[in-house]
Amino acid sequence: MAKQKVRYYSLNKILEYEADYNIIFGERSNGKTYSVLEYAIQNYCKTGKQLAIIRRFREDFIGKRGNDLFTPLEKNDVIEKYSDGEWTHVYYYASRWFLCKYDINEAGNVNRIVDEKPFAYAFALGSWEHDKGTGYPDITTIMFDEFITRNAYLSDEFVLFMNTLSTIIRLRNDVKIFMLANTVNKYCPYFKEMGLRHISQMEQGTIDLYTLQSEKAKDGQLKIAVEYCDTYNKNAKPSNKYFAFDNAKLKMITRGTWEIDIYPHCPHKYKPKDIVFTYFIEFDGSLLQCEIVSVNNTVFTFIHEKTSPLKDEDNDIIYSTKFDARPNWRRKLIKPVLDIERRIARFYAEDKVFYQDNEVGEIVRNYLIWCGKVV
Repeated sequence: MAKQKVRYYSLNKILEYEADYNIIFGERSNGKTYSVLEYAIQNYCKTGKQLAIIRRFREDFIGKRGNDLFTPLEKNDVIEKYSDGEWTHVYYYASRWFLCKYDINEAGNVNRIVDEKPFAYAFALGSWEHDKGTGYPDITTIMFDEFITRNAYLSDEFVLFMNTLSTIIRLRNDVKIFMLANTVNKYCPYFKEMGLRHISQMEQGTIDLYTLQSEKAKDGQLKIAVEYCDTYNKNAKPSNKYFAFDNAKLKMITRGTWEIDIYPHCPHKYKPKDIVFTYFIEFDGSLLQCEIVSVNNTVFTFIHEKTSPLKDEDNDIIYSTKFDARPNWRRKLIKPVLDIERRIARFYAEDKVFYQDNEVGEIVRNYLIWCGKVV
């Protein structure tokens, strides 16, 4: 039986939207990064325009991480193809990537011949201030790889990203930005900051287009194209056999579905009279009702979605990321001040919190991560 050919992601569809921001997320190792790097190399060989590669930390470029980034393209002769044979490899030095080739002289020694200018630069959000005094007039492609994470984001990360873009773009309007990620966390602060309201409703293989008008009409519209990559190889990827375990989180690797942890569900049936206290969590557009329950000689917190508006915003304890001067509004659940807050936080410290479903668990998990990072 002939093997089915493995297909990889292509930029063709999203480029048709001619967007300023191109946000692409999906399963791991499906060719997202490869496709943007190929696009950038082709652009450089054709026009001399350069690429900026953004990650969170400088460590993401140190040593082999920087040296090996373009190795798959070298092996597939992409550099040789677009440079018409002038270059064959990539050389990484001092946060810059250069096209190069290797020549063997008469003595049998190998010499590396390097292009006179870099085709790509590395930028780290955590140290963007080190780059802000330098001009980059030839960078017209920007790639922010792995912008979604299941771990903590940098403090005020979206603003750091915007400052980094400002350092690169300056006063130009000829830059195309690619933001790439695996589907590891549906609750990403970039979605809210950029006004991407329909991420959770997107189906695989679809592209949504958002348009925003600049404050000055003459600046035109900002176009953001968002693609949830299709899964091309449900049965063809040879590596899938290594992830055939009964673990829902592995579907992100094999199918590109959002990675969600398994959370404990309600341990006991209870009635309204068993609820001894109620508070609320408002996070990332979701409103959750948290009930402290006493039943069957146990006390626990059960959290579920609240589908109706808050009834008493001036008295109920409400945890929210927004600032509100009312005394009943709080921001960080894990940093209690009053006795009632300490009692609430204790349920989380002792793992006595249960959830309506895994989606609700993910919302609370990301809220608690936010609590730990915000000063």
